[in-house]
Amino acid sequence: MTIPAAIDATAHPIDDERYAASCRSELERGGALVLAGFFRPDAIAEIVDQSAGREGDAFYADSTHNVYLTPPDPTLGDDHPHNRQVASTKGLIADDQIPADSPLRTVYDDRTFRAFLCLVLGIDEIHPYADELSSINVHFAPDGRELGWHFDNSSFPVTMLLQAPQAGGVVEYVASVRDADAGDMAYERVEAILDGREPVRTLDFDPGDLVLFRGRDSLHRVTPTRGAVTRLLVVFAYNDRPGVGLSASALGTFYGRTGRGG
Repeated sequence: MTIPAAIDATAHPIDDERYAASCRSELERGGALVLAGFFRPDAIAEIVDQSAGREGDAFYADSTHNVYLTPPDPTLGDDHPHNRQVASTKGLIADDQIPADSPLRTVYDDRTFRAFLCLVLGIDEIHPYADELSSINVHFAPDGRELGWHFDNSSFPVTMLLQAPQAGGVVEYVASVRDADAGDMAYERVEAILDGREPVRTLDFDPGDLVLFRGRDSLHRVTPTRGAVTRLLVVFAYNDRPGVGLSASALGTFYGRTGRGG
């Protein structure tokens, strides 16, 4: 297997099991892994060139949601952590809008890259989303846009900054808030974080850096951007089992549609 040309294979020999093991150790220690300069500068420039002109095609949520990305529970009060609403106003283009020849799609589908992720994450299999919108997304956050506190639906989103804003757009998170596989909702800790009573950490990374983050169990957000430069970020979303797709509620919230062209 060969490493895709978009990846700096000298700095990141993802076909080397020893390198993957060192990455896994770092991820397990801190709950996040930042691989600096993972994508080559020419690949980043190509992706930005392909993406920046698509900002007008992006869907801007301008909506509110709970941190679980689920519908409200009418049996609970509006101030209950399950029902409390946060704002997400960033825009995105969905998987069905990513060009077939984009380096993003080449890397997302690459067997060597997927095998590397399996080794780093300690899983046997990796699968794309079952719906037509969620696997690869490019996020747009011009001045004042943000992504509210939430847990990810994806087992392990993989992100990469394409273009940094002039200010703001900071990833804030609290690691290991819940155990989603055990059905843990962690209402008390969620309430404390939303109320600002629990300290948060920040995750720093630059364009071209690949970030692995356990966002399904770690509550996180992106603060509002500031300035004339739009923050561009790609999200590679995978799951450790086949057939997983976003709910119709989550699709409607973040894409404004539930399927291709719908």
